[in-house]
Amino acid sequence: MAHRLRSVGPEFAAGAPVRLVFAREISAPPERVFHALAEDVTGWAEWFGPVTLARPLDGGAGREIRLRGGARFRETVLVAEAPEVYAYRVDVTNAPGAGALAEEWRLAPAGAGTRIRWTMAADGTAPFRLALRAARPGLALTFRSAVTSLDRRLTR
Repeated sequence: MAHRLRSVGPEFAAGAPVRLVFAREISAPPERVFHALAEDVTGWAEWFGPVTLARPLDGGAGREIRLRGGARFRETVLVAEAPEVYAYRVDVTNAPGAGALAEEWRLAPAGAGTRIRWTMAADGTAPFRLALRAARPGLALTFRSAVTSLDRRLTR
């Protein structure tokens, strides 16, 4: 059953009870990476493995995301500052125990490429927070795989 989460702002990524932060450098330049994140929303299903559906909503102010396994999210874009930061919060999800969720993608030049830092920020019930922390290794692998796939896509 879908439920509404607490509304949070961009600062939540820095102070959430659970923060999972992953970083990696890729060869694609920041402008191309930002475009893939913020402007080519439907493309997420092609490079971010767990995503089965991604579509913009409300003229790009929001997104609908569906993951393998059945998780669904309706999101609001919080920050879209090209080519440095793209952040969004989850407003509605069917993930049990979630109280607040936001993600932030920070991009910085790294030579001719980009250093990507992805922060997943969350709050919820104690079992939800524990499960998310336990998922860190799997999420790290998912992140590495996704940005590698994104880099291949952007540097073809």
